[in-house]
Amino acid sequence: MSENFKSTNELNSNNKKKRFKKFLIIEIIILCIIVGGYFYFTLIKSNSDKNTDNTGVDSGQVVGEADGDKNNGTITPEPTLTPEELEQQQKEQEQKELEEKINALIKDADALATVYDYDGAIEKIKSFDGDYLEQVALTSAIDGYEATKLTLDPLGAYDSVDQISHIFFHSLIADPSKAFDDDYKTNGYNYYMTTVGEFIGMMQQMYDDGYVLVSIHDVGKKVKGDDGTEKYVPGDIMLPPDKKPFVLSQDDVNYYEYMTGDGFARRIVIDENGRPSTEMILEDGTISVGDYDMVPVLETFLETHPDFSYKGARGILALTGYEGSMGYRTNDPSSPTYEQDKETVKNVAKVLKEWGWEFASHSYGHRDMGKATYTFTVKDTDRWMEEVGSLIGPTDVYIFPYGIDIETTLDHYSSDKFEYLKKLGFDYYCGVFKDPWIQVKTDYVRMTRRPLDGQAMLQFPERLKDLFDLSKIIDSTRPELK
Repeated sequence: MSENFKSTNELNSNNKKKRFKKFLIIEIIILCIIVGGYFYFTLIKSNSDKNTDNTGVDSGQVVGEADGDKNNGTITPEPTLTPEELEQQQKEQEQKELEEKINALIKDADALATVYDYDGAIEKIKSFDGDYLEQVALTSAIDGYEATKLTLDPLGAYDSVDQISHIFFHSLIADPSKAFDDDYKTNGYNYYMTTVGEFIGMMQQMYDDGYVLVSIHDVGKKVKGDDGTEKYVPGDIMLPPDKKPFVLSQDDVNYYEYMTGDGFARRIVIDENGRPSTEMILEDGTISVGDYDMVPVLETFLETHPDFSYKGARGILALTGYEGSMGYRTNDPSSPTYEQDKETVKNVAKVLKEWGWEFASHSYGHRDMGKATYTFTVKDTDRWMEEVGSLIGPTDVYIFPYGIDIETTLDHYSSDKFEYLKKLGFDYYCGVFKDPWIQVKTDYVRMTRRPLDGQAMLQFPERLKDLFDLSKIIDSTRPELK
């Protein structure tokens, strides 16, 4: 019995061992399935992340029938780049950035060459951040500028600075219907003013005929000798042989009270884009900023005709002072906007100069400076310096009121009035004459200006034949002179 009991126990023990072994095998199989599944799904997720861009869209698959799904929505993993391929990709990106940098530099240099500043263009190319000599595009650009420089002539089509015209205007009429409305001011406007349309027509014809706007400081320039002394000499403006330099100025850029409501701008402003412009009060009382006088009109013209300006030259704005500056009543300390207006004029002048405009004194009170005494000249000029010069900054140009010079002599200035103006820094003096005339002395430059107003167009048209065809310019609403 004991043996049978033992056999039975052994049998039961063996059965338990078999069951435990089977259970252990099953547990191991289940564990392998779990672990294998974990690694499988981890691998799938890793590949999915690699093929998904920042928007969450899988960049390695084509989705939907509308996109022409030929892979049945399956994932096409991005090929892994080798180190060599990654290096090549980096080189291509760097080359692309280099080319963009070079093209931008050449574009800036070309803009300088367009306004005849070839030396500036060459210096711009040489400012390349690197060795410009290793870049074919840059050396080719320099070669082109150098070649063009060889074709230029001093003064272009002219043989002497004596042939250079200095033309001038007063405030332009933006609305002829208001200026020429038959009231008591109409005849005065008809004599001395030019319309915006006429001005544009003049500039277009002059441009077509090869004229190029230059600074008066290019016509007669100050040079320093080997001994350190300074003197003025005729300029050597380098232009293509078919180009003709000219100087431009505008008188009384003050927008006087008498002009209110007669179709003129009311002041110079800086628009929302930082561009010099003008402000005008429209018929309904609203204020409009736009091309209502010479400054913005010329700027607009230069946008499409940049080669009309030599090295960024603009015109000269001649200011009096008895009714303020550029439309701001900076002459009246009792004005509630007096201090604000002075700061505005400073800012407007700063921006104008940055755009290439220059300033001149037109005296404070707009008097005949030929007849003026020395005492009056001192008093008038001192007041201009205090009320206007202090706002616009230093200027060396004096434009005589009415075009009447302080002296009639054709020799060197010799009056005490000249000595006083010279002491204050005025070196360029401008009167009025029907033809170009200039006098370059060692210590100053004297240049006459040609008026392009209604009187010149209607009464003396023969004087302007060298500049343009008046039949295509005169405003049809302009009345006859009385």
